Amino acid sequence: MKTKTSRLLGNIGVQVVIAMIIGAAVGFIMGEQASMFAPLGTLFIHLIKMLVIPLVLVSIISGAASLGDSPSAGKIGIGTFGFFIITSGVAVALALLLGSLFQPGNGVDFTAHSASGLMKVTEEHGALPGVMDTFIGMIPTNVFESLTGGNILQILVFSIFFGIALTKVKGEGSKPILAALNTIVDAFVWMINCVMVIAPIGVFGLMADSVGTFGFDALEVVFKLFAVFVLGILLFGFLFFPLLVQLFSNVSAKKFISVMKKPQVMALSTASSMATLPVNMETCEEELGVSKPTASFVLPLGATINMSGNAIYYGLVAIFFAQMYGIDLSLGAYMAIIFTSTLGAIGQAGVPGPSFLVVAVLLAAGIPIDGLPLLFALDRVFDMIRTSLNITGDAACAVILDKYTKAE
Repeated sequence: MKTKTSRLLGNIGVQVVIAMIIGAAVGFIMGEQASMFAPLGTLFIHLIKMLVIPLVLVSIISGAASLGDSPSAGKIGIGTFGFFIITSGVAVALALLLGSLFQPGNGVDFTAHSASGLMKVTEEHGALPGVMDTFIGMIPTNVFESLTGGNILQILVFSIFFGIALTKVKGEGSKPILAALNTIVDAFVWMINCVMVIAPIGVFGLMADSVGTFGFDALEVVFKLFAVFVLGILLFGFLFFPLLVQLFSNVSAKKFISVMKKPQVMALSTASSMATLPVNMETCEEELGVSKPTASFVLPLGATINMSGNAIYYGLVAIFFAQMYGIDLSLGAYMAIIFTSTLGAIGQAGVPGPSFLVVAVLLAAGIPIDGLPLLFALDRVFDMIRTSLNITGDAACAVILDKYTKAE
């Protein structure tokens, strides 16, 4: 019994959960003074970010090179983008259904918070680039500048292009480079495992600071929205994605739910898909049996463009404010919400922070944006929860597509 308990406490996932609980309790008791622990969380996030950008670069190049020489390369690429777009659209539709069913915005009065001054929100915050501007912006003019600036989309484009190019090199010239890339990936994994040793300390600092700064009082005003949001996340994360895995992969839904706890807890605590990427890759490769080429291609891509949790948030917030202002949404407004939420979710960077893309969703449907500052104050809480769903979708996509890669 003692050995079993020791083994359980030695599990990094269990340690992180315990750290989250203790951090939340300390933040609740100490209030704003808990910000003294913020540097612990900042140090942890900086260590992870230090490794994430180069890891994405070499893993995508390695994955694209491994896939680029196989007949399934096109299927994996199209399948990955198709999966992310479709599931994000379904997520928005679920949010609109739950919002219409539970009516979270009815009876909510924001007048008491109108002068809170938490954040000035204007229409400029909702400005989204056009389709052509988006595509042009994905092409790096200087890849080194993209690396130093952390422009993940531009890094992805270059890495995929370069990885495929390596497979087209004639002769044996590219083999030493591919071997070196795989060795570098293994080295990064070792470094990340070292950083993960201090994960509980970092998570404690993040939770203490977050709860101490925002507390739980602000949730009272939007508690119904929060409850419906959590319901949508749970339905998507523990029913929809596992069902897809059960139907379209060689992994059972039960196993998928069980092994995803570790990356989900990490995503919940860091609120960053990119920071959770190393843990998600390790889980998919070692516990779900996803091949390294598939994991190296799908998961970094998903951490950047797959945001089904954000899609649920955007859809619910739109319904919430429409109900609060007594606005009857037309079919066109619903379609605008679905379209803008899906595109916004895919374009959202995999890092934590206030989500101004929801402004674009509200403007597209003709919904006032006056009440948004309170939600931005709680964005960290919402972000933690939706990130855990985002990385679950990444893993589901990798598991499903890997089946068809291996089949060929």
